[in-house]
Amino acid sequence: MDITLTTPAMLFPAISLLLLAYTNRFLTLASVIRNFDLSADNNIDNAQAQITNLRARILLIKRMQEAGAGSFFLCVLSMLAIYINYLTVGSSIFAISLVLLLYSLWLSVREIRISVEALDMHLSHLNIPLGKKRK
Repeated sequence: MDITLTTPAMLFPAISLLLLAYTNRFLTLASVIRNFDLSADNNIDNAQAQITNLRARILLIKRMQEAGAGSFFLCVLSMLAIYINYLTVGSSIFAISLVLLLYSLWLSVREIRISVEALDMHLSHLNIPLGKKRK
């Protein structure tokens, strides 16, 4: 399969928007952490669970951003290799870039699942019963 210079370039807008979304998630989480009031929580177990959840989400977002930035870097590097007619090297670097992008997206899904667990924890702390679970 021949890859042209435009093939990796097509990922630029997608990766840029993805990194922007990751940054927004990080900023929102940072705001939640800064406003976390341990004294307002009467249940220390719930507070500890929330803190553990927040730490896991921070780590995942960090890894998501690193993988996304790595994907972007390798995408540019593959374009450079293709530009100087190292097509095989450029194709290989582009493939690695795609793998990093997939990893970043997988981490994003994991972070979303943890975020939903955090909301469930918050609802249970408020003693709001959950609706019927779908099968």
